Amino acid sequence: MRRTPSLRQLASGAFAALVILTQAVPLHALAANEPGEMPADEVQRFCANIADAARDRRYSLQAMELKKLKGEVDERIAALEEKRAEYESWLERREVFLAKAENGIVSIYEAMRPDAAAERLAEVSIDLAAAILMKIEPRKAGVILNEMNSKSAAMLTSIIASAARPEDPT
Repeated sequence: MRRTPSLRQLASGAFAALVILTQAVPLHALAANEPGEMPADEVQRFCANIADAARDRRYSLQAMELKKLKGEVDERIAALEEKRAEYESWLERREVFLAKAENGIVSIYEAMRPDAAAERLAEVSIDLAAAILMKIEPRKAGVILNEMNSKSAAMLTSIIASAARPEDPT
């Protein structure tokens, strides 16, 4: 596995290359391994000479990293957009299915005898029963409510009446 050099390694390599190329410090001073012999103004001049190059290199490394990160973000955005489109398609199919199923249930209860429909609606949740009764023709819904016990019929009537109000009852 190949390791990418760190910024410190790149800077030290650039430093060594610039020293050799510019020969800001005589080679015999480097060979002597005596950094104390290098004049301070030479060190300052060297640092001033490489400051722009080091800054440019740092900026170019940062720009490359930003381009790489931008590419990764763009890939993730594309994947999320694909998932969103898939979800919207699924949601649309689900809503069409529910509408068909709802119409089918209403048709079933409309075709039932009123006493049987009343008995079945008493067993389902009160909200579902009210929704079904609201979609059934009013004359048939009235007959079904007539066949129910008075407590269930009263609860269903209050839910249907609340749903028919134009303003929020709460």
